Amino acid sequence: DVGEIKGGIKAEMYKFIEDFGIDLIIPENALAIPMHIPLGLAITELVAETEMPTIAHHHDFFWERPRFLTGCAEDYLGRSFPPKLHSISHVVINTEARQQLAFRCGLSSFMIPNVWDFHAEPVKPDAYNATFRRDFGLSEDDIIFLQPTRIVARKGIENAIELVARFNRSPEGAGRGKILVSHPELDEGNAYFNRITDYAAILEVPLLIRPDLLAPERGVRPDGGKVYSLWDAYVACDFVTYPSTYEGFGNAFLEAVYYRKPILVNQYAIYAQDIDPIGFKVVSIDGYITRDTVSQTAELLADPGMREEWAEHNFRLGSRFFSYDVLRKRLPYLFMNFGAVS
Repeated sequence: DVGEIKGGIKAEMYKFIEDFGIDLIIPENALAIPMHIPLGLAITELVAETEMPTIAHHHDFFWERPRFLTGCAEDYLGRSFPPKLHSISHVVINTEARQQLAFRCGLSSFMIPNVWDFHAEPVKPDAYNATFRRDFGLSEDDIIFLQPTRIVARKGIENAIELVARFNRSPEGAGRGKILVSHPELDEGNAYFNRITDYAAILEVPLLIRPDLLAPERGVRPDGGKVYSLWDAYVACDFVTYPSTYEGFGNAFLEAVYYRKPILVNQYAIYAQDIDPIGFKVVSIDGYITRDTVSQTAELLADPGMREEWAEHNFRLGSRFFSYDVLRKRLPYLFMNFGAVS
């Protein structure tokens, strides 16, 4: 029962707030997309009852996902996704979300893009990841195209497969291209997983999906072998593919910029509106792979000087527009709403 679950969650939240002296809460997407309806309702009721200062950080709204547009939970969605309470400041990660939140809910919001710590030292080639290619059955001549996403339909992985298939048939590729998918999670079913594995087989593209070897952090397998981190994959790869048809922002794009890798990007709406105008140098597609896409990819991979120039240009832009410094400058305006900044 939704009400019973909500009540249990709310009681635990009250206890947590009292035990730890919490002054402000920041729900991360819990009041935007209804993945856990009782949790959203519990947070809404707690904030309404206590007027607790709240910063609701929204990544994906329910209206951005077709599967949430029909069903029997409209009352819940209207009440809590997101709620309309005066003690809540809403933060969104892109311009379109800000416009839609105002249009659909009459709510104002701050727009703060996703950011990355560009001043931190990245993982670099070391003794641990020196064996990455060997453990994945790859040679030094192989070209690794990293697809740093989950396997869900909106990631557009079939475009990455087509790119590598066509690159492999070119004189520059000569069959050396391999795709490594970083996240095997099937949280939207396995139909799309089967679709891309079948598609890769049809186009004769090696598709590496190895959760036994690749995880968020380094580790040890049951047989004593290495488990590599996502950051090791960035170090080892030659090219990053990011052909998503929809994203709330684009964390993987920032990761690729941070690791100074050449990138293929599809012009999904948020990228076209909020990221592309900044001037990043990428291999860009508009929904499908073309001859120019393949030739530009081959040119980049064959020209170390060009890759370095693009990488440094992109890193400078990323550091300027999407670093923690941007967050530090904008956060004080949020806290002013609660009288926390003089």
